[in-house]
Amino acid sequence: MALCTLNRLASISSSLAVRRSIHAKAMAAHEAGGRGAPGAPATAAAADSAISTLLDYHAATKHHLKRYARGPHGLDWANQPNPFRRYQGAQVEPLLHLPESPPSTDDPLYPVVFSSSSSSSLAKPLTKASLSQLLYDSLALSAWKSAGRSTWSLRVNPSSGNLHPTEGYVVSDAIEGVSATPFVAHYAPKEHALEIRAELPPDVWQGLMQGLPPGSLLLGFTSIFWREAWKYGERAFRYCNHDVGHAIGAVAVAAGSLGWNACLLDGYGSHQVNYLLGLTHDEEPSSTEQGPVKGVFPHLELEHGDCIMAVFPFGEFLLEPDTLHNFLASNSCFLWKGKMNVLSRQHVNWPIIYQAAEASLKPATEFSPHSGSMQVAQSILPSVAYEPLTLRQVVRKRRSAQDMDSQYGMLLDVFYQMLLKTLPTGGAGVQSEPCQLPFGALPWKAEVHLVLFVHRVVGLEQGIYILVRNFTHKEALQKVMRPEFVWEKPEGCPSNLPLYKLYQGDCRDLAARLSCHQDIAGESCFSLGMVARFEPAIRDRGAWMYPRLFWETGVIGQVLYLEAHAFGISATGIGCYFDDAVHDILGLKGTEFQSLYHFTVGIPVVDKRILSLPAYPGPATDA
Repeated sequence: MALCTLNRLASISSSLAVRRSIHAKAMAAHEAGGRGAPGAPATAAAADSAISTLLDYHAATKHHLKRYARGPHGLDWANQPNPFRRYQGAQVEPLLHLPESPPSTDDPLYPVVFSSSSSSSLAKPLTKASLSQLLYDSLALSAWKSAGRSTWSLRVNPSSGNLHPTEGYVVSDAIEGVSATPFVAHYAPKEHALEIRAELPPDVWQGLMQGLPPGSLLLGFTSIFWREAWKYGERAFRYCNHDVGHAIGAVAVAAGSLGWNACLLDGYGSHQVNYLLGLTHDEEPSSTEQGPVKGVFPHLELEHGDCIMAVFPFGEFLLEPDTLHNFLASNSCFLWKGKMNVLSRQHVNWPIIYQAAEASLKPATEFSPHSGSMQVAQSILPSVAYEPLTLRQVVRKRRSAQDMDSQYGMLLDVFYQMLLKTLPTGGAGVQSEPCQLPFGALPWKAEVHLVLFVHRVVGLEQGIYILVRNFTHKEALQKVMRPEFVWEKPEGCPSNLPLYKLYQGDCRDLAARLSCHQDIAGESCFSLGMVARFEPAIRDRGAWMYPRLFWETGVIGQVLYLEAHAFGISATGIGCYFDDAVHDILGLKGTEFQSLYHFTVGIPVVDKRILSLPAYPGPATDA
């Protein structure tokens, strides 16, 4: 596929449509008393059109056995995006660094964070120290790696290709040592610091906090699609949303170690997220052109507002009132500080990404009460079965495995325990409502199920299995999947684990072939595909549910990462797989169910040629 050359840039760029500013659209919607976000569908026809755009995007970005989704033919290293967003000129407030492995600590051991029933009495106050810990254990750098002349950073939150399109923001009351007034700040992970972008008027802050317990704060996430598109082309929108889910899970778990809860405030519309985080751009990428187009497109580096999370003490109840119109009315008095840094000298515009992003914009919706995650006592293995590691040691030592050792297997009870931790409700009752940490962060019933390719689990037959994460979907899954699947519960499987064997046999080569011929999917102890109730979920809620399905898979992936490392093994997410080949193996037709993310868990092979260096202080260069 040929890229347009620079000598055609002038004629192409002259036809790029620049949409009206989000500011003008949002204020027009507010003045009219409207509830819709810019680009959010206002009529049934517009809603159907947005859903059709996303279904078309999903179909167009599938990998096939004989053809991959459109992407660059090679990596343009000279224009690799800077992984660190900065707001030059904004006030920088350094946060506190914490010890990785102190000789004595009051930090909880990893399994305690998920099972303790006394966290509400251990909730730490919101201070500079506790905010520093929350970000240090969720979104900060975890290490630097070096090999030859190359140096690159790793983060606590995983990212496809280690490209990190997700940016984090803090919206908080005044905190001593950070800001004397309520503020909005961008989190700078390389420095582990906050860039203060705006001071909030006290009345605006009080309005935002109505219905939230004392000591709460807000976290926001945004995506820079260009970071992923640089490597992956049109499939990047999927991967960016995986990463939002990873970040949601990372924050929820880190909050748990502080005695805090975390959940999405999903009543916010897209324009409200943008306003709250200062993303009121006058230009946005055009979604009307055919691509890909290479040139200088600074607007591709703009951030897309994804979501807002509330972080609050465990045991408190969250009641979100509709105060956001007050916020919009007061927004004109915000003074935003700092100018975005440049990430690349040149770009490639893949318009289909921005068409999908625009179609998935969410209108403001009615808020619903939340209690967030609960810490459940159900467990297959005692806490001592885990490695004796604190939560910080687990989250900051998490790595994505690059290769697996096929000589070793996994104990059956460890396998069952990991699966139990991926259930939305935990091990109690039927599965549907999200309440087990970190799934209580998601305000919708589980839509994603795990289809497992079991290779090396001691005491369990090789084959294809399914973990049904929402019992109301079981009948539909049985109806649409292959009729020869047996749907048998494995002998000795815990009664509270909805795991079923579908097919018995060696699937190691099949798993690798389905995951774009990657051996790591077949040489692990097990791999899996995350199969979502797809088109019905989107039509039930709206086009904006499309990215949220990927968020759910990202939260599941985060749990699998942490569980694997807490047991002394490893894991990695797999975004490259042959979509419809997976569906064919399972017998799935149409778009009722779709596989959205793959994963693999096993014994890692460590490349000893790569040198690991401390996260802080890092090198002067951005990498």
